[in-house]
Amino acid sequence: MANAEHSGTTEVQARLRAARLALWLVAAVLAVRQVAVALSTPRGERLTDLETWVGPDGVLHVKGSLYDSTQFTGTPFGGLVLKPLTRAAEQALGWGWTFGTLLLVVALGLVAARALPQPVDRRTSLLAAPVAISLLMLSLPVRNTLYLGQTSIMPVLLVLVACFAVRGERLSGLLIGLAAALQPAVLLFAPLLWFTGRRRGALTTAATFAAGTALAWAAMPHDSYTYWVHHIAGTGLGGPADDLSNQSLHGLLLRLGVAGPLEISLFLALGAAVAALGVRRAVRYARDGQLLLAVAITGCAAIAVSPTTWQHQLLWVLLAVVGRVGKRASDRYVWPVAVVVVMTLPASMMLPHISALYTLRDNVVLLTALAAATVIPFLSRTSPHYRTPIPTAYAAPVPARLRGVPLLPFLRRVLTRPNLLLELLLMRVTYAAYQQVRLAATGGTNSAGRATAEEHGRQILDLERLLHIDIEHWANHAVVKVDWLRNFFDFYYESFHFVVPLSVLALLYWRRPGDYRWARASLGFTTLLALVGFWLYPLAPPRLMPGLGVIDTVHGVQDFSKPDYGTLTALTNQYAAMPSLHFGWSLWCGVVIAIIAPWWWMKGLGLLHPLFTVSAIVATGNHWVLDAAGGAAVVAGGFGLSYLFQGPRARVVAVAAEADARADGPRADGLEGPSARASGARVN
Repeated sequence: MANAEHSGTTEVQARLRAARLALWLVAAVLAVRQVAVALSTPRGERLTDLETWVGPDGVLHVKGSLYDSTQFTGTPFGGLVLKPLTRAAEQALGWGWTFGTLLLVVALGLVAARALPQPVDRRTSLLAAPVAISLLMLSLPVRNTLYLGQTSIMPVLLVLVACFAVRGERLSGLLIGLAAALQPAVLLFAPLLWFTGRRRGALTTAATFAAGTALAWAAMPHDSYTYWVHHIAGTGLGGPADDLSNQSLHGLLLRLGVAGPLEISLFLALGAAVAALGVRRAVRYARDGQLLLAVAITGCAAIAVSPTTWQHQLLWVLLAVVGRVGKRASDRYVWPVAVVVVMTLPASMMLPHISALYTLRDNVVLLTALAAATVIPFLSRTSPHYRTPIPTAYAAPVPARLRGVPLLPFLRRVLTRPNLLLELLLMRVTYAAYQQVRLAATGGTNSAGRATAEEHGRQILDLERLLHIDIEHWANHAVVKVDWLRNFFDFYYESFHFVVPLSVLALLYWRRPGDYRWARASLGFTTLLALVGFWLYPLAPPRLMPGLGVIDTVHGVQDFSKPDYGTLTALTNQYAAMPSLHFGWSLWCGVVIAIIAPWWWMKGLGLLHPLFTVSAIVATGNHWVLDAAGGAAVVAGGFGLSYLFQGPRARVVAVAAEADARADGPRADGLEGPSARASGARVN
């Protein structure tokens, strides 16, 4: 038994080492990619903030004010620190600055990984550093910093080093004071130090900031006056204050149309409230032993109260990922996933293009920072759910029909309902990525892939003629002659493509959460396979084939000299016809309903949807018959991959458990019968 336990421990350690090596490799690849992107950008388009310093002789040289150009958004103290670089050659500085920033990011990730609140298990301690560095490399602030040549990594790193890597209150206060001299909003950390009992550090922070600012004022009085008085701590730098890049309360109020004394009064009042509430929460979590979370909350509050907070200064939000939210284990992923998505993806991928949501979409990073600073209920370490959340219910594995299935046994079937917010967020991001891949399949525009798509259309038509299934022209013209039938198919094509799959998912989510996960995974695999088809085989539908004579009943008369017209803009790929996801998603709906519905008439009604859909896509001229065959193929592949990776669906296991329970009956002592125990059908 001892040998078996030792062997199991050795195997776990080997897996951890392999996972750690793989994650470090991912971090290295991401770092190399970011550096390559930054350095491969044409001169004049990269490191544009450093370009402020470039003189006519090709070397960094400063004459006159730092703020003659609004590209330099740093403080006068930052300009004073960068003064020695004015003698560096432009190319050497570009390379040195990029690699120096990269090293700062790595150091930031290492310090953040070591600052996780204790106790930390061995797996987390081994994997935290490469995961942190990878997330930093992917984040928009780091990418923006590498692209612009900004200094915004330094204040964050100085604060983390002061809090976690040095000893002594004075030294910590000195580092935070230097960070505040580079980014004035960091002064908000002085109250955090004061109210957590490190008053000497707070006083040192204030004194260091004052000394650095005074030194810069003495060395560069004109620039200091310009920054602190004329530009009001940077408000007039880096672009208009109401620009979307300014993710602060000041920028939000200006974008909402509030201006003048009213805007200033509201900004000061809201800023004071956010600062007070943020520091209060940060103090509480610092006393709770979650100092990294306290630092993140204070940084998020500083983002909101600063007059301007540009994209490269938003790194504080990513640190808030360490907070734990939710009592259930299944809820723990909602907050970190939301933070990572907000900090790595454009806002347009998170929220749909609906005018009512534009304000939310334009300020999503600021709203995330405000939520972290003021309202997100992070768990205290004293909470019983901090280390042991309410466990997730899993279906016990059962033997599959195929050997080696499931291929990924750790993807166990979950029986509980997933978090709705997380599901909606992932669905939106996945669909946005799906739209981008569809468009990229033709080189970014419809016209770029038109010749290839039409050639593939002729190939499909020839194959259908060979198989005697080329009914598109006949069906299209037959339907056009009957107004009510044409209107029905047009309505069905435009309306039911999204409504029915979303309705099926919603019903499964509410009534059958175990089946919901199985159906959702199958739909995801189906869509992924379809994207591969769009990429490899762009295909013009019948309505976009010149000379075929098919009438586009949905979009109107086609002008082949202008392939992008009306609703068919460059934002969609009109040549993503093979396979047909219109039919594929409808067939997925029919199969799911046929498998899960309890009554035969429900099963039959569900199967009518793919029948009507295939009739609509052919009759309206939007797809070939073989496109529907391709859609059926990817649906079969989607269900097959779900079965291959995860095994039988959870409902099958639950039914088997119920059957065993009925067959054996309850024992007098309340335990399960022998058959139920042997089947392993209990829920963990």
